[in-house]
Amino acid sequence: MTKKLLFAGVAAVALLAVGGFGFHWWSVGRFIQTTDNATVESNISVVSPKVVGYVREVRVDHNQPVRAGDVVATLDDRDFVARVAQAQAALDAQRSAIDTIDSQVLQQQAMIAQADASVTSAQADLALSQRTLGRDRTLQTTGVVSSQTLDGTIATDRKASAALARAAAGVTAERSRLPVLAAQRATAVAQLAQLQAAVDLAKIDLENTVIRAPIDGVVGNRSVEVGQLVRIGAPLLSVVPLRSVYIVANFKETQIASMRPGESVAIAVDAFPGRSLVGRIDSFAPASGSEFSLLPPENATGNFTKIVQRVPVRITLSKDEPLLGLLRPGLSVEASVDTRTGAQAMGLVGAANAAEPVGAKAE
Repeated sequence: MTKKLLFAGVAAVALLAVGGFGFHWWSVGRFIQTTDNATVESNISVVSPKVVGYVREVRVDHNQPVRAGDVVATLDDRDFVARVAQAQAALDAQRSAIDTIDSQVLQQQAMIAQADASVTSAQADLALSQRTLGRDRTLQTTGVVSSQTLDGTIATDRKASAALARAAAGVTAERSRLPVLAAQRATAVAQLAQLQAAVDLAKIDLENTVIRAPIDGVVGNRSVEVGQLVRIGAPLLSVVPLRSVYIVANFKETQIASMRPGESVAIAVDAFPGRSLVGRIDSFAPASGSEFSLLPPENATGNFTKIVQRVPVRITLSKDEPLLGLLRPGLSVEASVDTRTGAQAMGLVGAANAAEPVGAKAE
């Protein structure tokens, strides 16, 4: 009798356990999609020099917090200072050349005015000589003026005509120099712009000898030392924005059917047992992880074996999350998505977007 009661009790407990498990699965468990193939990620910024030079000073240490714009290292800038001075001197010389051309233009305009005055004078002389020639010809017919005098008057008239032609040619010659000076000035102005660009580039290179942190974060993977010759694009250190970490969870393709952006995600971090975080699905990768591998799979083969693929899902964390500053990229986590929260979450997101002023996102 005792054994029967014991078996009956065990059976009742087992039935209750199975029933409880079944009820929990039906009401909760079947809506939860979980994976332990998830890690903490961050948009790590690699700091590299934009110019070649020797490192003069390193101002940050390993694992040191920095703010955007903080100086992390400086390069020897003596060569760059000299290049700026050289470019500036060439620019100043070109400006002086343009001033010289402008002075030549003013001088040429005075020469043109002088040539115009010579034409006016030659025209007056020609008019006088023509009147004298006409009078002498009239008087020569009456015998008042001799033939010799008339010949002199004719010669004087011809000289006046030649002088007028010479003065007119001089005006043409003087005026023709203005377009030449204008072309020279345009060329000089273009060269001035080129030299100004050279000065700007030299100054930019000089500014780039001071290497700054691009974002707020913590210095990591520092490999730069004083006296080291660094080249353009060589990684010197990394800045990790610990306050902007996120989760990348690789769910199986059979798990994502009911998952939508905005759904709530419970996150357990291996490094902090007993403490959990709450996040939300931000977005899904446009392809499975295997498609972005170095050698994507080629399924059109005779020995094809079906393998369940995984899709990276990006999960964002709340900015006021207590563990946010303690999480490090690369830490392992376990993510559990509650697919029941999708409709509600998307409704809240839609309401927030409707209440947001137009253009707010762009700002």
